[in-house]
Amino acid sequence: MSNELQDFLSLTYSELEELNLQAKEERSKRVPMEKIQEERLRYLTDEKRIKAVSVLFSDLEGRLHMLDYDKKFLVKSWDNLTFDGSSIRGFTAQRESDLRLSMDWSSFYWAPADIFGAGKVLVFGEVIDKDGSPYSADIRGVLKAYAKRLYDTNGYTLNAANEIEGFLFKGVDAERRYHETGGFEYVNTGGYYHSLPGDPLRLFIDTASEVQRAMGFQNEKDHPEVAPSQFEINYGYSEVVAAADQIQLYKLICRQVATKMGVSASFLPKPVVGVNGNGMHTNVSISKNGKNMMWDPKGEEKVSKFGWQFVDRILTHGNDICLLLNASVNAYRRLDPHFEAPNQIKASAVDRGSMIRIPIGNERSARVEVRSVAPDANPYLVMLSVFQTGIEGDTAKVKNLRSADRYLPDNIYDALENFRNAEWTTKLLGEDVKNRYADLKQGSADRCSRLLGTFVKTPEVQYHHEVYNQFLWNRF
Repeated sequence: MSNELQDFLSLTYSELEELNLQAKEERSKRVPMEKIQEERLRYLTDEKRIKAVSVLFSDLEGRLHMLDYDKKFLVKSWDNLTFDGSSIRGFTAQRESDLRLSMDWSSFYWAPADIFGAGKVLVFGEVIDKDGSPYSADIRGVLKAYAKRLYDTNGYTLNAANEIEGFLFKGVDAERRYHETGGFEYVNTGGYYHSLPGDPLRLFIDTASEVQRAMGFQNEKDHPEVAPSQFEINYGYSEVVAAADQIQLYKLICRQVATKMGVSASFLPKPVVGVNGNGMHTNVSISKNGKNMMWDPKGEEKVSKFGWQFVDRILTHGNDICLLLNASVNAYRRLDPHFEAPNQIKASAVDRGSMIRIPIGNERSARVEVRSVAPDANPYLVMLSVFQTGIEGDTAKVKNLRSADRYLPDNIYDALENFRNAEWTTKLLGEDVKNRYADLKQGSADRCSRLLGTFVKTPEVQYHHEVYNQFLWNRF
């Protein structure tokens, strides 16, 4: 169909970056929501070239969902957007299916028209229960409330940045077709930092980087990773909820760019046995009154006492929260010590096999890096579990806790058992949400063999929560 009669919003990448950075600054300065809401509604009303608003939310497993609302309808009805929660895995039962979406107007994004379509803007939503309260299984809302409480009571600002690795494979929907192909095919076989200008991997990285930059990610560096056809695109830190949102957008951007190129971006933790897997190293810090609370120039590794206490609590609960950081059957293939896998429950400044690494830092950049996180985990659950555990968890009376000979589980069944038996995870999530999450993970595990073996099995891809196929689940 010809689009010569259409007059939909299509901004240049530099215009997009300016708008998104301005919105990001408002968010970081904690401009009152009422003011931002007024500005956004006025903008949507006045900007005639916008046709639709894409509202984003995530389910309990971290799968991103998108609903497009007609702009004129949304401007009138933004406070009463209902949807059927029983259709979302891990949300409500059919008998209590009505849920609502509330707009988080501070998480408003202008997206490139050539990637997302002209005339659209994106905004993250919050899931509201039928009684008007925040929905307990909407972990984004739980994380946002937790971060606000810490800021209001302690003056803490929770900061995070993630290093998200992925693979680029030949063909569209390579994961969905895995039962037909039995394997993945690399787009190139270069190595760490190596990709010739103009080859498919480099073109993909360049394009995805430009989209991220336009959406206000504030890129730092990008490069091919250790394994063939593997990539990583790094960007600056943000306040914790915005950082988790950016993980969802990062994967969405990569998948969309890859599809337009006729290839697939995969965030399976270990799609190919024998090469390094995909990690999502999670760098966290906490600031108060502009001061980085992780920094102490006289502390061990120049980390403060507060920072080391944070580390000790995470090490104490490492096995308890492993299922939240490594949420899939496939994730436990990555926790293999032969491929720089962080499967040791210890902290180190140099050993990349440690669950927690202490990077070289200064007053501004001092942080804790949690390495044992897979990129298919629910980013909101990752942030909630890391920060709440580090701040409120227990500290075990274990000799040499930071270097003790302790290991993360090597399969999802043991991780499930640890998760179910831990009192801490009940405190973290509440009994209802904890049981829902565990049941979802049990469902995935039951469709796969307990022993991982030496090649990736079809069920661990086909029943993977990010390769969602409702038809397959119902046929099992």
